[in-house]
Amino acid sequence: MVNPMSPTPVYVQLADLLAAKIESGELPANHPLPSEKQLQQEHGVARGTARAAVRLLRERGLAFTVPQRGTYVADRS
Repeated sequence: MVNPMSPTPVYVQLADLLAAKIESGELPANHPLPSEKQLQQEHGVARGTARAAVRLLRERGLAFTVPQRGTYVADRS
């Protein structure tokens, strides 16, 4: 759950939550990440926040985007 009162930006909190799901195997390699809309609804965040969280996952090498298809969990093996 994200905490808007935390000093950590909400998009970083959301990215960390998703990263934890990736690391635990709850979101396996090559599995699609939840859509921005799903992230908005599940976590009560703005679309830009969801987008920034996914961008951070890509920057960390935990996700990749296929144009016209979506964003997927990166295979780190």
